[in-house]
Amino acid sequence: MHVWPPNTEGDEWTHGNAVVELPDGRLALSFRNTSMVVFVDRETGELVWKLGAPPLSGQHAPTPLPNGNLLIFDNGPHRLDESLPFSRVIEVDPTTKEIVWTYQDRPLSNFFSPRISNAQRLPNGNTLICEGWFGRLFEVTADGQTVWEYVSPYFGDSPRGHVNHVFRAYRYGAEDVARWSGGRVTSPAAG
Repeated sequence: MHVWPPNTEGDEWTHGNAVVELPDGRLALSFRNTSMVVFVDRETGELVWKLGAPPLSGQHAPTPLPNGNLLIFDNGPHRLDESLPFSRVIEVDPTTKEIVWTYQDRPLSNFFSPRISNAQRLPNGNTLICEGWFGRLFEVTADGQTVWEYVSPYFGDSPRGHVNHVFRAYRYGAEDVARWSGGRVTSPAAG
């Protein structure tokens, strides 16, 4: 297990960045600094599954998919199996731990967010990706073609300088908004 990446503070050596309930009631937990996603049995507290480095490196936002797989934004700041850092989005089959789908750019260095970020599988089969470190949101098809792209023009001061970071991004449909609003908001098509 990769347990101590460079520049890690001792008071937060795991950096838990996500807790997600799985359809069967187990919990998926993501630990960025140890490059590990684990499943925990909620009843017993037992660790029942884990995926670490490699293939993971500083990941964020493990998301269960309807097919039982897990979508993960694999940030890649300290890869053990590659000579340079790069990000990718991977879909993992938890039963085999096999990566069954990947989005990454060519050259690999064109897509890199060392921190933050997420990905969301959309109802049409495309994937919404938030490359958070550079404020870039984009949608890709199953074969990796970019459908649209947006880069946030909003910058603010931070200890790292003048940045346009976006932590995460999600697409919500009209039915989601209607459900959350108790039906008080309707889609434009509904008039």
